[in-house]
Amino acid sequence: MEKLRIVFMGTPEFAVGILDTIIKNNYEVVGVITAADKPAGRGQKIKYSAVKEYALEHDLKLLQPTNLKEEAFRKELESLQANLQIVVAFRMLPEIVWRMPSLGTFNLHASLLPNYRGAAPINWAIINGESKTGVTTFFIDDKIDTGAVILSQDTTIDPNETAGQLHDRLMTIGSTTVIETLKLIEQGTATTTIQEDNFNVKTAYKLNRDNCKIDWTKSVSEIHNLIRGLSPYPAAWCFIKDGNEEWNVKLYEAKIVLENHNHKIGQLITTKKEIKVAVKGGFIQLESLQFPGKKKMRANELLNGITFSERAQAE
Repeated sequence: MEKLRIVFMGTPEFAVGILDTIIKNNYEVVGVITAADKPAGRGQKIKYSAVKEYALEHDLKLLQPTNLKEEAFRKELESLQANLQIVVAFRMLPEIVWRMPSLGTFNLHASLLPNYRGAAPINWAIINGESKTGVTTFFIDDKIDTGAVILSQDTTIDPNETAGQLHDRLMTIGSTTVIETLKLIEQGTATTTIQEDNFNVKTAYKLNRDNCKIDWTKSVSEIHNLIRGLSPYPAAWCFIKDGNEEWNVKLYEAKIVLENHNHKIGQLITTKKEIKVAVKGGFIQLESLQFPGKKKMRANELLNGITFSERAQAE
């Protein structure tokens, strides 16, 4: 049995959960690689990645290369003498890096590959109304998320589950799957399955302003799935217009109300406690939302400070 010397690569909170489990299972992590620090927010203060915060707290050797092909970085990486690299939510690696360790480089991806390769697998599984997703470990090759699969583990998606809730569950499932993968590699018993491509494979496109905007002409379930699939981050959004007023609004939580009506698509129907948007075949009841310059709040809280006319429209 070969003792593992691991370099871990990752950036966001999801990766921290995996790294923490590796450490707690007494594996030797000889180095951690994460994104370079960058300014964020209105004050443009320097923000550390979640993985950097964890590495500093646990006194782990930390590297933050801006260029993964740079010779200085490659030499520093070689000096760590790792025999295995683990990648979780990082970036595409050059071949010179992923080929470096003798036992290879494997990635944990938050989908059942080959479906949902790409940047936002958790979001798109919900947006597309999937009832099942999972995690996959695979050995990295020269393309994105296409390598030979080591292990996968599936889970059902609840019809009202948000991306945030699914993220946390997949982090736990992913942690277990990574440890199982490490045991197989350590024992020399890991076997792989080549991913099969077909025309039905779905992609986890990068999220942007356009694909996060709500189209109120879509079905009740499609709108509901978009809202929960983007909650809490980056959040689905729309414009709400009322006379001369227009607000750019983020929506975090909604309910489906199936009901026949004669309202115009997008019309806001409000009471003292409820905000509903008329759509085909029913309404989307807005439960949690955020107006510009205000904190996220429940619909009934918002209605304490704002009154909409009958002309109010979501667009």
